[in-house]
Amino acid sequence: MSLNLRIFLAYFLILGVAVYLLLDVFMSELKPGMRQSTEDTLVDMSNLLAEVVTQEYLNTPGDLQNFSADMDRFLQRSYKAKISSIDKQTSDIRIYITDAGGIVKYDSTGLDVGKDYSRWNDVYLTLRGQYGARSTKSDPDNEFSTVMHVAAPLMLDKEIIGVLTVAKPNVTVQPFIDMARTNIQQRGLSLVLLSLIAALTLSFWLTRSIRKLVNYAATISRGQQTKVPDLRETELAKLAAAIDNMRRELEGKDYVEKYVHALTHELKSPVSAIKGASEILTPQMPADDQARFVGNIRYEAQRIDEMINRLLALVTVEKQDALENVERFDLIPVIKQVIAGKQVAKPEMTISTQMPSELFISGDSFLLMQAIDNLLQNALDFSPKGSTVSISVLPGAPVSIVIRDQGCGIPAYALDKVFERFYSLPRPGSQKKSSGLGLCFVKQIADLHWGNIKLSNNEAGGVSASLTLNLK
Repeated sequence: MSLNLRIFLAYFLILGVAVYLLLDVFMSELKPGMRQSTEDTLVDMSNLLAEVVTQEYLNTPGDLQNFSADMDRFLQRSYKAKISSIDKQTSDIRIYITDAGGIVKYDSTGLDVGKDYSRWNDVYLTLRGQYGARSTKSDPDNEFSTVMHVAAPLMLDKEIIGVLTVAKPNVTVQPFIDMARTNIQQRGLSLVLLSLIAALTLSFWLTRSIRKLVNYAATISRGQQTKVPDLRETELAKLAAAIDNMRRELEGKDYVEKYVHALTHELKSPVSAIKGASEILTPQMPADDQARFVGNIRYEAQRIDEMINRLLALVTVEKQDALENVERFDLIPVIKQVIAGKQVAKPEMTISTQMPSELFISGDSFLLMQAIDNLLQNALDFSPKGSTVSISVLPGAPVSIVIRDQGCGIPAYALDKVFERFYSLPRPGSQKKSSGLGLCFVKQIADLHWGNIKLSNNEAGGVSASLTLNLK
């Protein structure tokens, strides 16, 4: 399991449990809280009505005509109340009055007048000077049929002469409970989603530097050049620096070893040729043979010199993690300078161009000149005399420099090897090979400019070399 996923799961789990517990407590307290609020209102209402009806009850305890008429009008009143999104049109309360013995003297429903309510908690406790309230199911099989009863005493000179009870079905507050529950659930879901986003953001932020370090290690493990990542965390920055130092030391040892082996292998052929020619060359040898062997020695010595010089240049480029001399310059004069030099060296060849009048880019002009020089030299070397080599410069992102020749093309077996160090194909006609470092050198320069170099055979014959540059 990745570190990013572990941080995400840990944060989300902690936050998720906290949100769940909070919502669970809130939901569990919602229904009791609503009913307690209703009970509080019924306490006020029952005591108010007890004061209102006491005098009439003293005068005519068995016939509360005025109170009964007022209650009838009250119960028949039509409301036009909109509480939040819930409409309230009529009252659902019930009021009954019992005497000091618990016998019902008045019932707003008219059903239980004369019945004995002395054993009901609301009446029983109130008659004894305590707070009387109860919640009873009107239908034993229906849990939503509970009715809350809150009583208040009718007093005469500090003596309880009766009890007035206000009853209200709990189901009347159920819509408010459902609405609140729905709102809480929606808000809770929104909170969970926000927590999810926050967990993803936090885990991504916390592991950003680690991902940079992992990508850096993966890149150098593939042998590619890359910059040391800029890390804000001190510990990770030190680790990145340590990895870079270790890479440099290991690459240095491996680099020297590979190049010593490769150079030794490549030098065997020209050294053997020089040694053989020097052993055969004698003063008594005919002048033509002497000239031929001296020419071979001179060619092989020049080949060794070119190989060493190119190898030193390649080493310099390969040891760079990034460009050291970046400048803003016009690419077109650089290309024209290379063309001018080649045209003087090979006047029998035609070099055609298709490029804008100017094209400013950012990069190392000296390295790019060498890269273009190598590509153009290859195109000229592999093209028959009198043919045309074309150079096209395509502005954009990235910039492309395409060089096409009219030679014999690259054999299929060599297409994947041409960028390897010391790999070279024989030139047409002379069958002589170069140092095999030119295209490898071009590839390193392209990498430093965040671009690439591709070679492909044209359908009509010849090779297209496409150098792309991403630094603009």
